[in-house]
Amino acid sequence: MSRIAYVNGRYLPHHDASVHVEDRGYQFADGVYEVCEVWNGHLVDERRHLDRLERSLRELRIAEPMGRAALSLVLREVVRRNGVRDGLVYLQVTRGVARRDHVFPPLGTAPSLVVTARRADRAAQEKVAQQGVAVITVPENRWPRVDIKSISLLPNVLAKQQAKEAGAREAWFVDAQGFVTEGGSTNAWIVTRAGRIVTRPAELGILRGITRTVVMEVARALGLEVEERPFTVAEAAAAQEAFITAATTVVMPVVVLDGRPVGDGKPGPVAVALRLKFHDFAEIA
Repeated sequence: MSRIAYVNGRYLPHHDASVHVEDRGYQFADGVYEVCEVWNGHLVDERRHLDRLERSLRELRIAEPMGRAALSLVLREVVRRNGVRDGLVYLQVTRGVARRDHVFPPLGTAPSLVVTARRADRAAQEKVAQQGVAVITVPENRWPRVDIKSISLLPNVLAKQQAKEAGAREAWFVDAQGFVTEGGSTNAWIVTRAGRIVTRPAELGILRGITRTVVMEVARALGLEVEERPFTVAEAAAAQEAFITAATTVVMPVVVLDGRPVGDGKPGPVAVALRLKFHDFAEIA
């Protein structure tokens, strides 16, 4: 089955799908995106993802490309046409096509909408989770508004490439005060020796991850204590466990940090339990 993409009102073969050369996403990274997990053929936490999309659009003053109900139908149709049972659906909205100029284009310029979907190998992902992943740390060098899910991701690209070259799965950004902010494409967590789950507050310096929100619900339902506060690299290195969260990874145990084992170097019971219970608490439609 060939892949199908949705581009500005048309369902097209993936290899034919394209945007205009003067689309502002291409010229300026002037746009936002969302990634939603597809699990057993259903969208996971769609409502929360679309809520965050609308917030990102408001913050950048980009018009919504269509109503929520219509967008929901497009997401499901792209998933259906691509035969995705387990995987993800990606949507991107930019400020549209206009003559290249830094200021906003004329009023009435239509935003651009692209939606794609792809399959994932759930068994392979579970195998990775059973082994855990490695993480490196890099200096924080992103713009302050990382709470907006912008497509402007060059620092993240460089950090993820640095992680790959170091044999790691993710890179954690570390701010000037020595505190971990978040990963290149994930939220960062530790479990202290006292058993408390710690993650940075989402009010400043990180994206309010949808998976992050659900994981907090799972943790509290399991009777686990969650602290929203910054933590240092040294505290993470001394932690009992660490893990990352995102729609693309759900809960992924971290077993190595900057080349050294975290805890006993194996996935810990907290991360394993949170991963196991995640879809019991997520909104699946």
